[in-house]
Amino acid sequence: MTEVSFDLSSAQIVAATHGWVAKRWAGLSPGLVREELDRAMWAVRDAAPEPGHFPVAIYAPSFSASAHENADLCEFLASQGYVVLSSASVGARGRDMTHDLEGVEAQVSDIEYLIGYARSIAQADTGHVAVIGYSWGGMANVFAAARDSRIGAVVSLDGSVRYFPALVASAKYVMPENMTAPFLFVAARPRSMEDLIGSNQDMSASLINQLRYGDVYQATMYPMTHANFSSEYQRFALDDGWGFAEYSRDETSLAFSWTARYVGRFLDAYMKADAGSLAFLGKNPTANGAPAHMLSMTVRRSALPPPTIETLATALGKHGFDHAEQAFASLKAADPGFKLDESDLRHWGYQLLWADRNREAIGVFKLVTVLFPASGNAFDCLGEAYQQNGDYDLAVASYRKSLALDPGNSNAVQRLEALKLLKH
Repeated sequence: MTEVSFDLSSAQIVAATHGWVAKRWAGLSPGLVREELDRAMWAVRDAAPEPGHFPVAIYAPSFSASAHENADLCEFLASQGYVVLSSASVGARGRDMTHDLEGVEAQVSDIEYLIGYARSIAQADTGHVAVIGYSWGGMANVFAAARDSRIGAVVSLDGSVRYFPALVASAKYVMPENMTAPFLFVAARPRSMEDLIGSNQDMSASLINQLRYGDVYQATMYPMTHANFSSEYQRFALDDGWGFAEYSRDETSLAFSWTARYVGRFLDAYMKADAGSLAFLGKNPTANGAPAHMLSMTVRRSALPPPTIETLATALGKHGFDHAEQAFASLKAADPGFKLDESDLRHWGYQLLWADRNREAIGVFKLVTVLFPASGNAFDCLGEAYQQNGDYDLAVASYRKSLALDPGNSNAVQRLEALKLLKH
């Protein structure tokens, strides 16, 4: 079986694999290729499943890469009690990925498909799902987490979310205030400012710096370049490859093993609620036994609930709907970028009105008129709430304000006529 053919014999699969490696890793001698391909991994084909349910870890490969790009990392996580799934990085219109929003969203759709597929696996605990991505996949998984609440933790291995801020901004749904999943970013060793300027790297924004409502861990692996985060590269690249310039294969492989260890402990902390793993993440790496000077870790824990319409509803439930404007102002002060959608607020207000919670509905609709003072619809809704509550003079004033803003509002005209007859 390959990515495009599902009826190959065992001999054909072996031949296709050897041919692919020879093309992909040109320069390796046939003997070295055969030696690496024959090297046994720890996984056992068709092994008897362990009893119980296990969290799901989905791996998103780099740009146009294969599903087995990080087979060693995936195997390690499977050995630690995770159901691990991966699919190739494929573009929206063909096998090759594309450097655009359509391309990254194609990979997002594959991630979402795998989450759904996990429901067919008896051992999968689909209430606990994490997505690990490398390079381009380390941006696609962030996009996926931004629009899929089933994702409970995100790992980005030197992910492209750091390197394509304009592409991130073009996806309007990737909003930091909506991203609450714990996030681990493992970076390659830093490049110099001069090198960054020379590469024309876009440093205009950082989504990672804007994440405030979920725990954020940033690890830097000093022996590793971008390429070293792929176990396939570690196995097959030539010793003079760009990932082994200053550090040997053995040194970068050791760093890779520590990367895998931190990924595993991060997932254990948030997918299995393991207190020991959470403590591990907060310690100095040398206290965890990591070699000196190999890595550094910074931790930024979430201190506040995210400012959302749900957060606002919670605040009003505690302090009263008469304080809607003050509650919104408090959330806005905590996050100046916080916005509410007019239609969402009006829908909420009508839900309250239909439930005969008139005073609460009035509080919501008053907030709508404050936030959207030029909206005739907002004052029309407020008029309906006042009318249902028996506040007829206030209803008349609201309908008249609505007509002043929107003279074509026939609903306001009809209701004013009805109120005129009612008052007489």
